[in-house]
Amino acid sequence: MKMTFLGGGNMATALVAGLLKQGFAAADIQVVERLAEQRQKLVDSYGIVCLPEVDARVLEGDVIVLAVKPQQMQVAVQPLAGHLQHQLVVSIAAGLTLETLSRWLGGYRRIVRAMPNTPAMIGAGMSGLCALPEVALNERLAAERILQTAGTTLWVEEESRMDAVTAISGSGPAYLFLFIEALQKAATELGFSPDEARHLAVATTLGAAQQAAASEEPASVLRQRVTSRGGTTEAALNVMQAQGVVQGIIAGVKAAEARGRELARQLGAG
Repeated sequence: MKMTFLGGGNMATALVAGLLKQGFAAADIQVVERLAEQRQKLVDSYGIVCLPEVDARVLEGDVIVLAVKPQQMQVAVQPLAGHLQHQLVVSIAAGLTLETLSRWLGGYRRIVRAMPNTPAMIGAGMSGLCALPEVALNERLAAERILQTAGTTLWVEEESRMDAVTAISGSGPAYLFLFIEALQKAATELGFSPDEARHLAVATTLGAAQQAAASEEPASVLRQRVTSRGGTTEAALNVMQAQGVVQGIIAGVKAAEARGRELARQLGAG
């Protein structure tokens, strides 16, 4: 499977690194990147072919991964419009719908939309995927294989739910970073050094996430097991509930989902 990444930013670099680690040949991967410095960095780091612009070599491959910012996508894909024939197109641009991208590509329909998150850069990502009906099963599997080199995946059959995927897993790392930040600040106010506070906050968050992943029980049950009646955990959770922490998180996620739908409408107007 030969593939081209249109854009050589952090997410594309993470996927390239994951593909090579999974045994893909460097000769089967190329990146179109307009910045000479970034092209040289990719060549030096991974031994792949880097092109300054889209040319005939891009159309010789099997997969084209669109890894440019949504606001730049329409211009970036213009050289492809009307020239695609058999290639699978995988878009990792947030908020850009399949129908809008298809229109920009001259009506081309073999398109998968993916929403990875930043932990993909360390191989621990979560990516939501959806596809147009014209995408065959083997093409869905190919897209899944590419994204799974940087973590795990979840297929969403209704594209309208991709904004929710973005709000939960796409933006989700920021919510957890905020929690770690707050936990760390509390630790420093309780007398720990910044390094000690960071270690306590990060290790605790990581361990709890790993425990949740390893358990078949819901998070609510795991929480209850830590919460002894009249104990320290109950005291903390009571205050957090009174402060509206849970409802604030839910409201924030819903605001992110609504903003995603709004951005999709703005992009689709182009």
